[in-house]
Amino acid sequence: MHWLALRWLPEAPSPDAEAAPAPVSPEALGWWALGFTPHVAWLDEALLLEVSACERLWGGRRSLMRQVAHTHPAPTPVQQAEGASSLVALARLRLYAAGQRPPPAGDRQLPGALPLSVLSAAQPHLDVLARMGCRTWGQVAALPRGGLTRRFGSELREALDVAWGLRPERHAWLTLPEVFDQKAELPALATSAPELLWSAQRLLAALRIWLQARQRGVLAFELEWTLDLKRLNGVDLPRRQQLLVRTAEPTQDMAHLRRLLAERLALTPLAAPTGWLRLRAIDTVPWDGAARSFLPEDNRSGEPLHHLIEKLSARLGAQQVLMARPQADHRPERMQQWGPAVHAGPSDAEAPAAASELLPAWLLPEPQALEVQDGWPSQRGRRLRLLQGPQRVEAAWWDLANAGALTARDYYIAESPQAGLWWVYRERPGAGQPEAPVRWFLQGLYA
Repeated sequence: MHWLALRWLPEAPSPDAEAAPAPVSPEALGWWALGFTPHVAWLDEALLLEVSACERLWGGRRSLMRQVAHTHPAPTPVQQAEGASSLVALARLRLYAAGQRPPPAGDRQLPGALPLSVLSAAQPHLDVLARMGCRTWGQVAALPRGGLTRRFGSELREALDVAWGLRPERHAWLTLPEVFDQKAELPALATSAPELLWSAQRLLAALRIWLQARQRGVLAFELEWTLDLKRLNGVDLPRRQQLLVRTAEPTQDMAHLRRLLAERLALTPLAAPTGWLRLRAIDTVPWDGAARSFLPEDNRSGEPLHHLIEKLSARLGAQQVLMARPQADHRPERMQQWGPAVHAGPSDAEAPAAASELLPAWLLPEPQALEVQDGWPSQRGRRLRLLQGPQRVEAAWWDLANAGALTARDYYIAESPQAGLWWVYRERPGAGQPEAPVRWFLQGLYA
């Protein structure tokens, strides 16, 4: 068995809160450590990792310790120590933190030479043990087992057995939750959007660690805050306020999500001061990573298009920035549907290949009825000349309840003397309507 004990230095106050790195919660630090080993637990002030089974995967013990020191997400430096058991590693870490030089991890005198002051189970009994002449782990372990247990309880004896490997380690191992849902108490009541945003950075940092550990990208998350007042100026207030943020593409970029959240918070007035925040991941998908190309034209500098779309949607409103999404329908006017760009995710619907061969560059929102002379389409009394067709389309049989009738059309490319090439169609009469009048419609224009 081989253990690493990690302890992060306290955060120093920063005069510039906006530029200060986001703090990381202890739970999120545990999720990060799960990327190295599945055996991770918090014990008192230290995060403990059992790494004997995975050292080789990281290139050895020294390489693993360097990876831990260089990749941890906390904004403050990390202190680390190692040992053959969790208690030995924690004791050496405490000596190191106190400015003392701990014995080497491979010292044969360990754990007997360690002082009792760095053993948690001995803290309540230090004065009594000192009067008995016991100041090290080895001196206490040499006392009769029965008398030691009767005088000081079983906890101290069990801790010493764990330190010498006579009893198995028992810890509450950390696990990665299936869904991200984190709460945070604010250091002071927030009354404005910038204060709320600064406090939300800690939750966003935890979300990034969770996404990386789960290998997922976020498409939507919700920020919720609890109002500190129930009534203000004679008006009953809701218990909570929520803010939903969506992205056009899955992402793990917390800087971009923070900008989106800032845009939305700037437009959302706080009904009352708040002291609690909650961040939930609403929609996530498997993360494939960012695809990079070696071609210079594929690695242009600047902001990606979907980042601009998301920022405009957050600033102007989702209904003000629209995007077309393909629909599985043969009717050209229904092959796409316009909706909020931040809601437009990947779609498996494709325009039917048969109709796409004739599609012009400009489609009318709705087909426009044309004049008919002797069964032929015309414009201002002059008959159109049909150049190509017919291209037959039959659709809406699956949606008769809404469409009212089967859509049956013959499409043509026609030439207009005044307007160039048109895309027109003739309605084919349905079954039981052989005498229905012939109707022609304009569907689109060719450039």
